[in-house]
Amino acid sequence: MKNKVLIIGAGLGGLSTALRLSSKGYDVTIVEKHHQAGGRLNQIKKDGFTFDTGPSFFSMSYEFDELFNYCGMDNPLQMNELDPVYAVYFANRKNPFLIHKNLAKLAKEFEGLEENFVRKALIYLKQAKELFHDTENVVVKRNYDSLMGYGAALLSVPLKHSPLLFRSMWTELCRHFDSEEVKIIFSLVAFFLGATPFDTPAVYSLLNYTELQHDGYWNIEGGMYDIVNKMTSILEENGVKFHYGVEINTVKTGENGVQAFIDQNGKEWTADIFVCNADAAAFRGYVLNRGKFQEEKLDKMKWTLAPFTIYLGVKGKIKDLHHHTYFLGNNFREYADTIFKTSVSPEKPYYYVNVSSKSNPKCAPEGCENLFILCPVPDLRYKTSWEDKEVLADNILKDLSQRIGFDLIENRVTQTIWDPIEWRNKFNLYKGSGLGLAHDLNQVAALRPKNKDEEFNNLYYVGASTVPGTGLPIVVIGSKLVAERVLEDWAIEKQQTTPVLQEVG
Repeated sequence: MKNKVLIIGAGLGGLSTALRLSSKGYDVTIVEKHHQAGGRLNQIKKDGFTFDTGPSFFSMSYEFDELFNYCGMDNPLQMNELDPVYAVYFANRKNPFLIHKNLAKLAKEFEGLEENFVRKALIYLKQAKELFHDTENVVVKRNYDSLMGYGAALLSVPLKHSPLLFRSMWTELCRHFDSEEVKIIFSLVAFFLGATPFDTPAVYSLLNYTELQHDGYWNIEGGMYDIVNKMTSILEENGVKFHYGVEINTVKTGENGVQAFIDQNGKEWTADIFVCNADAAAFRGYVLNRGKFQEEKLDKMKWTLAPFTIYLGVKGKIKDLHHHTYFLGNNFREYADTIFKTSVSPEKPYYYVNVSSKSNPKCAPEGCENLFILCPVPDLRYKTSWEDKEVLADNILKDLSQRIGFDLIENRVTQTIWDPIEWRNKFNLYKGSGLGLAHDLNQVAALRPKNKDEEFNNLYYVGASTVPGTGLPIVVIGSKLVAERVLEDWAIEKQQTTPVLQEVG
């Protein structure tokens, strides 16, 4: 008889784990609070426009190849590499910097600002490359059973990288570059981790290597939600069952671990094995009632930025917007030092704009554009009220309209705003934190909440707040790590000669 697996949450981590385990012969069921799969990787359809709600690009595209190959099939996703990688507008500069992987082309963007840019960049990226490849398999792509094992893994990393543990990303950039613009642009990857470059360890400079040399950035033909559509189609075709509108509130336990999880209607969901794709820290506190993860303790942990997002459909085509663009002011340090812990909305916000209709015209009616605007804001520990969300949205749209020479408000067809309260309520994000736990050195690898429960031998975790961390490819890696744990703990062979999954479409 097949072992039954219940996965709580249909985010990318839950879907990826379901793919892996169902391909190895497990009987998998997924329950999801939202009305459709995807978690933060979701979709809004409104007034003829289609919006990806969260992630709009990703690096390490080969991790999706690994996921589907693991399941005995080819990658069904049509992935497109971005060129330029992204654009950056500064408040005091009319034209944007276009960020290319080609360093010669990138150097032309910085002419007159950074002498000998290519030479400096090559030195900086060489260090980042070595760090990436020295840690990828040793630290990131592995499970840890003890702190001693984690310590042993760290000791195997070349000692030359150790100074990066004690510097911030900003400090490290200052050692290599003189131009404020170059340092700011290279530091933007810190925001992908939900933090600022002033409090992000310099070890994460390896992300500059992933974006500019290693693999670049990619999106999906047809929109990012096609990842979810493809995965759910394959899973349903191969017998995985989905149940939506199910929120898990309590747990039923016995001598052999978890017996069932109980939803908001009192229904018991039973299985042999349980995998939680909800936040690994908050779930332990709210559902399992663990003392170490009660609200007072959770509030003292370091969490990533909260998202304030606008989904805007406009009539007309906008020539001066690229697929991915950052809009910055002229007070970067001051802004970064205050924005995450303030109780008021910024008057002159920094924000990111994605126009997926540039590469996927079907996302908007003919002659229109769809804009996804993300402004990083304080989480609900610091700013509890969002009654001013309309004011912040208008401030952003007015600023953006002025900078691109296109009146977004006058040409607005549809608009949806999600503040941190919306994000918390829709996807159970702790205090509205968009990317889960931050990646401080005391919250990485074996120091993150574990992907196997401390008390119950049949409960596992996958997603941004467990190992190895946040980001689409990292969560996909996490699904492999938790699958390895399940395969080691339960009596199904790790390899099958005939894969269970069949490719769909």
